[in-house]
Amino acid sequence: MRARPNPFFATTQTFFAPSIGDRVDQAIDQDRVSAHDAKVKGDHLRHHIAELRAEEVFNRDRIFALGAVAREDHLQHELAAVRADHIRADTHTAVGVPPTGIDLYSRFAVAGALGCAITHGVLTPVDVIKTRIQLEPEVYNRGMVTAFRQVVAAEGAGALLTGLGPTIVGYSIQGALKFGGYEYWKKQAVNILGLETAREYRTAIYLVTGGIAEFFADIALCPLEATRIRLVSQPSYANGLVGGFGRILREEGPAAFYAGFGPILFKQVPYTMVKFGVFELASERILQTMGQTKESLSSGTATAVNLGSGLIGGMAAAVVSQPADTLLSKINKAKGAPGQSTTSRLVSMASQLGVRGLFTGMSARLVMIGTLSAGQFMIYGDIKKALNATGGVEISK
Repeated sequence: MRARPNPFFATTQTFFAPSIGDRVDQAIDQDRVSAHDAKVKGDHLRHHIAELRAEEVFNRDRIFALGAVAREDHLQHELAAVRADHIRADTHTAVGVPPTGIDLYSRFAVAGALGCAITHGVLTPVDVIKTRIQLEPEVYNRGMVTAFRQVVAAEGAGALLTGLGPTIVGYSIQGALKFGGYEYWKKQAVNILGLETAREYRTAIYLVTGGIAEFFADIALCPLEATRIRLVSQPSYANGLVGGFGRILREEGPAAFYAGFGPILFKQVPYTMVKFGVFELASERILQTMGQTKESLSSGTATAVNLGSGLIGGMAAAVVSQPADTLLSKINKAKGAPGQSTTSRLVSMASQLGVRGLFTGMSARLVMIGTLSAGQFMIYGDIKKALNATGGVEISK
């Protein structure tokens, strides 16, 4: 550092340099430098502290944000897990766990209603011809195909659908009570007898439970069947279900709907007993021949087994119930004479017809009932599967 002149301590001799004044100045300068350095260091430290605080705030915000994201991700994961559990539970309930109780039997009823309504509705033209042959054998006496032609020529193709309304409504109700009731009463028989005993006497159970189910189904069917037969036998009687039902009720009273209840029981109860019994036994024999169980069958094979067994059961049932079917058609054709009971009318009709007359229209009915029964069991089985109604009792060996 350059020494400045000092009037008190200056000297021209270098021996005394630096002087005291110079030292003071140097000390002052050093203090100034130290103060400046301290200030710089202080500024640096303050800047560093500010940076550290800013970094701390940033890191704290970042940690908070990351924590929030992590918490949100965790919540989303938990929500997804809950939703997946609900989906699995719903799927398990809808598919994995068969329904029970009234839910199960209502599904049996729906499947039976659809099976009977569809098949009877489709075969309405055949039923019209069969009924005409039974009621007017002197007119329709040259076979089923010729009878078709006669009706179409005389009344038009629309006549083949006469009674379609009462047929669909009546057999929907009857099918629901018949198939649903059959499954229900079969289960009650197993509950009473036990599974092993029920398997031992399964044929009797098929027959009895089918008969009980049909009895209750016929209570609902009878008024609509009476209306159908009146419309088929007298095409000009009324225009459809509502008109025909109303006219019978108005002119003949409620009892007229059950004039044919005896014949319909005589026809339908044995028919259903044989249909269910032969169907079950035929299915069992077919499966034994194939070396398989119902559970092991593919969907297509199960449908084919139901179709074949239903055809066999239906044709057997048609033969058994044919005499009563003829009497039912006859007694519903017109009202009886005043004071004449239903029983006396039936006895009189049976004696007039004889055995051969009671089996009039057998060929048409074989075609109709065989096809009808096969279709019913096929549709019933497929709809049961679609509705997951797999909880019925199986007593076949």
